[in-house]
Order: sequence, then structure tokens, then C-alpha cells
Amino acid sequence: MAVSQTIFLQCPSASISPFSAPPSSAINRVSVKFMVSCCSVASPVTLVNGNVDSKPSERNEVRLGLPSKGRMATDTLELLKDCQLSVRQVNPRQYVAEIPLLPNLEVWFQRPKDIVRKLVSGDLDLGIVGLDTVSEYGQGNEDLILVHDALEYGDCHLSLAIPKYGIFENINTLEELAQMPQWTTERPLRVATGFTYLAPKFMNDNGLKHVTFSTADGALEAAPAMGIADAIVDLVSSGTTLRENNLKEIEGGVIVESQAVLVASRKSLTLREGVLDITHEMLERLEAHLRAAGQFMVTANMRGSSAEEVAERILNQTSLSGLQGPTVSPVFCKRDGKVTADYYAIVICAPKKELYKSVQQLRAIGGSGVLISPLTYIFDEETPRWRQLLSNLGMGF
Repeated sequence: MAVSQTIFLQCPSASISPFSAPPSSAINRVSVKFMVSCCSVASPVTLVNGNVDSKPSERNEVRLGLPSKGRMATDTLELLKDCQLSVRQVNPRQYVAEIPLLPNLEVWFQRPKDIVRKLVSGDLDLGIVGLDTVSEYGQGNEDLILVHDALEYGDCHLSLAIPKYGIFENINTLEELAQMPQWTTERPLRVATGFTYLAPKFMNDNGLKHVTFSTADGALEAAPAMGIADAIVDLVSSGTTLRENNLKEIEGGVIVESQAVLVASRKSLTLREGVLDITHEMLERLEAHLRAAGQFMVTANMRGSSAEEVAERILNQTSLSGLQGPTVSPVFCKRDGKVTADYYAIVICAPKKELYKSVQQLRAIGGSGVLISPLTYIFDEETPRWRQLLSNLGMGF
């Protein structure tokens, strides 16, 4: 049975590496009041020195947690599909699915915060969520490891926002907010937020001594106008909602820059059979697809006396260097009964924003028959993030 209680905490500085800036040298204390609901968990855990210590549960399947609803869920499934890792869900009402190309992998649709909690408890091995969710519900747990930190969707940032009017009209920086004489023990700065870990830690790290927090689900932007809060800490995408509610962000008030990330349990990666192999394949597919996004292959024919002469002509143009340089190969034809190579085929990669400029430069130096093709994947000799992951796990490569 769930139990709810009100808790008053004195929150000292704590690190949330690698997601936050280093704390200030002075340790301040912030009074925090919020509601906590306690319920049973699926896996047995042991509390050691205030931390949850869990071992991978006894199961053979590898489990990947994906967001169950909203834009993040849609974009995640789309990205996996683009990487040829389509999720097959027999019944849309079921929470479990599969990726046919990754045998022994179960996909579990969960709320983002539950994905992080279940990674910590050992009920999931991998998950795709926003970095803000990892930071808030992971709370610096060393078992959580970022496998890919930039999946290039779900962009937003967690930020402190204050009214544009009244006593805040001329307050434009976090330092100015902290120095306002209005905040005292009897009359602290009231902050409404759903981030009950990151918000108090941020205030404490930045020297705001007299602060209280209240929680709310949605519509935080209305709290200052209703008089129930002085400021809010919430996720911001475009900032339109803040502006429409006469709120503003301030310099130094961004807590976390966030986007979708692939996160894993360190214990699962090192102890559960199959997790590292599946992680490697997912990482390679994600890296190759994301690297190819917005890149085009440009091919053309060019007359020249030798491959080297053509290559030199190309490399003198700023937009034609490609990923590592142009590929130049002879185009053979038969003339007067003899095989000759008067033309050379060149292949380069060009980003979308440089595409037309690249075509212009190619034509200016004698290129003809220019063909453009979008790229789906660009595989490196080895995925850089894979090498970094093995290094973080203390494994050689």
C-alpha cells in the first residue's frame, strides 16, 4: 500500500556528475518541503550507506526501456526505425514488445522517470530518455552510464524563470536574484517545480540560502501570477509559454541542457550476458545514422591528365574536401580501338547547407554529370563512443 508523507530536508551540495557543473566551495543549506509517495518495488534491493545496491535480477532477456507516450515516444520509435531497428508491438495495449533484428531483447514501454528508476533497481538494462530525466531521477547514481549523449531530438533545457514585473522587473541574472534583500528566513523565495532534486541542488550550489519549494504537476507558469510562488523551475523548449505568461529566464539560470540520450546500467553492461553486445550494435547503428543525417554523396565526371591532378584541383576548393578527401577513379572508354581514361569520376560527401556551393565549385573546375544522393549511414572504422564506453567500464579495446 502506498504511503505519503511530508518531508523537510536540509540539502547540502551534492554532485550529479557528469550532468552538472562543479559545486561552489561554500556549502549552504536550503530548506526543502515536498511530498513523497513510497511504494514497493519489483526487485529486491539493499540500502547501503543511503544508496540502493542491487544486482541484476535472474533473467536471460536483455531489457530496453522506451518512453510510452508523447512526442519523445514517437521520435524514439522513428529514430530506431531509421536505424533498421523497428519495434514490433503485437498489441498496442501491451507494455512489452520486441526488435526482431536484436534477438533476446525485450522492449518495455514505461514512463521516462520509471525507466531511470528501473535501470537503478536492475529491472531494465538500457533506456532512452531525456538527460533531464536521468539527472533528476538518477541523482548522480554511479551505476548509470551515458552510452550516447546526443540523439538529436527532444531538445529542451531546465531553467529558472521569474516574472517580468514587480520586484523582478530589473532582475536579469542569477546573482542579482540571490542578492535581493527580500529573501529571509521568514520570507524565503518560493519556487514551484516538479524537479525536487535538481532545483534545490542548483539553488544551494549557487548561494540562494532562503528558498522553499512546492511541487505541482503542469501549468507551473501560472504559479507566480496566482501568488503561490515567486519563481518556477521547469523545462523550456521555445520559451513561448514563458513569454505568454509574463515570465523570463535569467542569465545563469539554466540548470541542465537536455536532449534524448541512451543510458545503461553499469552492472548490466559488465555482469549480464548479451547486454554489451546489444549495446554495441545499437550504438553503431545510431552513430552511423546520426552522422549521415544531412549529408549527401556528390558524384561527377571531370576531365584530367591524372588522378592526382584532378584531386589537387578538387582539394583547392573549400567545399569539396569531403569526410577525409575526395575519391578519384578513372573512367575508361574505348577510342580508336584503344582503352583510354580521359575522364575521372570523383565522389565526395557534402553537408546539406554546403550542397549547392559544392556543386557550383565542381562545375567551375570542369565537373559534369553531377549526381546527388542522400546518405543513410556513415560507419567509422570504430565508433568513438564505443571506445569511450569501454574506457568508462575499465575494459580494453
